[in-house]
Amino acid sequence: MPPEKPHWSHLYEEVVTSGLCTGCSACVVACPYDVLGYDHDRRYKPFHVDATGGADDCTHGQRGCTLCTRACPRFREWEPEIDQHLFGRARTDDEVAGIAARVVLARASDATLRAAGQDGGLVSAILVWALEHDMIDAALVSALEGDGTGWKAVPAVARDRAGVLATAGSRYTYCANPLAYAEAIDGGAERIALVGMGCQASAPAVMTARKAGKVARRFVLSIGLMCSKTFDDAIFEELFEARYGLRREDIAKMNIKGVFQVWTHEGAYHEVPLKEAHAWTREGCTSCPDFAAEHADISTGGIGAFDDWTLTVVRTERGRELFESMEADGTIEVRPGDDDPGAVALMRRLSRVSRKRWPVTAVPMPGRLPTAQPA
Repeated sequence: MPPEKPHWSHLYEEVVTSGLCTGCSACVVACPYDVLGYDHDRRYKPFHVDATGGADDCTHGQRGCTLCTRACPRFREWEPEIDQHLFGRARTDDEVAGIAARVVLARASDATLRAAGQDGGLVSAILVWALEHDMIDAALVSALEGDGTGWKAVPAVARDRAGVLATAGSRYTYCANPLAYAEAIDGGAERIALVGMGCQASAPAVMTARKAGKVARRFVLSIGLMCSKTFDDAIFEELFEARYGLRREDIAKMNIKGVFQVWTHEGAYHEVPLKEAHAWTREGCTSCPDFAAEHADISTGGIGAFDDWTLTVVRTERGRELFESMEADGTIEVRPGDDDPGAVALMRRLSRVSRKRWPVTAVPMPGRLPTAQPA
C-alpha cells in the first residue's frame, strides 16, 4: 500500500475536534488553496470553508495536499519532530521547560522600549534590532483593534521601530498572530519573525521540520511568550466590567503577577484574583502542554521578582547568535538567571503543570514525567 498522506480530514478528527487544537492558525496560513478559515469569535479554531468538501474533509487533501497537517504543531509526532529538527535530540525528562542553551534575566537598554513594552521591553528590543540589522523584513505580532480603547487583540505586522512600539505590551486574550502572514507578504516581506505563545512559536519549527514549503522558509525567527493560558475576549464585559466596574475603554495596561493587574487611564490600579478568571479560559489552552514556549528561538516571560526584567531562555543557535550580538553592542542588559532563582523555579513548576494537561489518550504523549521530579 502507498504511504498515508494525512490531510485536513485527519487534522480535523485528530486535532481540531479532539480538544488538542490550540487555535494557533498555522494550518490556515499554510493552506495554499485558501479553503481554511478561522473563527475568531470564542471558538478560536480553523474551519473548512469549501462546501464541496464539507466541514470534515478537503477535496485538495484527497488529491494529495498535506500542508495543513505539516504546519500543525499538535499533529501526531510533533514534539520529537521539532526537538530533533531544532536541537538534534529529544528532550530529557529533566528538561521540563524544554531544551535551553542559556537562562538569564534581560531587558532593553533603551528606556523608551522599556516603557512601552512589558517587563523590560525585551521582545520589543529584539524586534527592533532584527529589523534595523536587516535580519527580518517584518514581525507578526498583535495589536489593539481601532484606537485601542476596546482592548480587542488582532493580528498585526510591525515593519519598523514605530510599528514595534505601537504594538508593544501584552493582551492576555487570544490573538492568532500568524494570521498577519498574508499582510506581511502583501507588503513584500520575505523574512518574517513571529511573536507568540508556545502554541504559535512552535509552528515555524514544525513547518520547517516537515518541509511545509515557502511559508516555512519565510519564517526566520520565533520569539516565544511563556503562557499558562489565555482568556476569551468576553472576560472584559463578563468579569472586569460586571464585577469590578472596569470598562474596556478605561484600561490602560494589564499584567499578570499572581493576580490580574489592571491600570486605568486615570492612574488607578486594580487587582482581580486569577481564580475568578478561570471560567474564561480558552478551550484550546486546557490541553496545551507548553508553558515555556519550548520550541522558540528565544522564550520570554515576565514571571520573576523584578517587574522590569524578563526571564529569558535562549534555545537555538539562531537565538544565541542574535542574543549575543545584542548583548555585545549594548542593546540589551543581561543578568544571570540565578539572580532570581524563584523565577527559574516557577518556570519549571508551571511547565510541569502544563505538561500534565496533555491527554493520556493522545498520541504521542509529550511530558509524561516521572511522579517525582526535581524542582
